[in-house]
Amino acid sequence: MARSAIVRIDRYSRGAIWFHWIIAALIGVNLAIGLLHESLLDGVAGAIPLHKSIGLTVLALTLARISWRLTHRPPRLPATLSTWERAAARASHVAFYALLLALPLSGWAMGSAGREARYPLRWFALFDVPRLPVSAQTAAVGDAAHSVLGYAMAALVVVHVAAALRHHFLLRNGVLARMLPGVRKRDRAEF
Repeated sequence: MARSAIVRIDRYSRGAIWFHWIIAALIGVNLAIGLLHESLLDGVAGAIPLHKSIGLTVLALTLARISWRLTHRPPRLPATLSTWERAAARASHVAFYALLLALPLSGWAMGSAGREARYPLRWFALFDVPRLPVSAQTAAVGDAAHSVLGYAMAALVVVHVAAALRHHFLLRNGVLARMLPGVRKRDRAEF
């Protein structure tokens, strides 16, 4: 039987944790809608308007999250991480931020001109969202990019979740606990 170790948890701020989980939930819903809207959700009224509203919400929350991140230092990575793990963590976070900006912007461009422009662009049926001043050609590029970026986001989410589970169950180094809600900052996790 393996001995458990007690690891001190240096946590993310409460705001960072909430941004993380709210955006993660919205991305999960939007990936499902985006990937299934032409098959399982075909003909479901409101699926695409919901997808657009969630995408715009993710964009706004991402901008707020970046502002938060610039004013709140994240906890240090555990000293036990190798150089490649540190580089992978930084690269994945940069990729997430890039995708969290590029996906909604490409969708917004797509909905502003071209074939998607015939549909209203409303935020949760509450108010109209202004269209971006883009040409039909730019909207077409946005359309193509949106699909590719959506698959890239799905792949990155899978890798991110797998890495978090590896840290929690195999390495037992407290990395996942840093982002879990409900764990106090000075708590210790027993693994």
